[in-house]
Amino acid sequence: MVNLIGTYECKVDAKGRLMVPSALKKQLAPMLQGGFVLKRSVFQPCLELYPMEEWDALMKKVNGLNRFKKKNNDFIRRFTAGVKTVEVDANGRLLIPKDLVAFAGISKEIVLSSAINIIEVWDKDKYENAIDEASDDFADLAEEVMGNDDLDGIS
Repeated sequence: MVNLIGTYECKVDAKGRLMVPSALKKQLAPMLQGGFVLKRSVFQPCLELYPMEEWDALMKKVNGLNRFKKKNNDFIRRFTAGVKTVEVDANGRLLIPKDLVAFAGISKEIVLSSAINIIEVWDKDKYENAIDEASDDFADLAEEVMGNDDLDGIS
């Protein structure tokens, strides 16, 4: 499993290309050959960049869903809507397809934020708003999610 670290600010050019910051590129180095999957986030107005190995593991779970249940087919259709394979080119750039740029409302300034095994790609203003909005109830959320006494070794 991949454990990515860091939040990085960068710019997107008019064609939707971003230069992957060197600190992030070093972390992604073992995964560059396999490529990546870029998709719409389910819960936020951002994009999610999956290393191919992580995407394949997720698809193994999704592929286990019974497709003779309508809700499963509806989920699969929506979950995979707009999914694109992408690669970091020889110059260290990643191209964000236009439809995904539009979905996430990406302008010139973006934030690449690690989310354990994936990278979230945000328009900078939307990212700052999401962080500000979440700060009020983060303590309660942290207690609810991580405050379970049954978790081994987490304090």
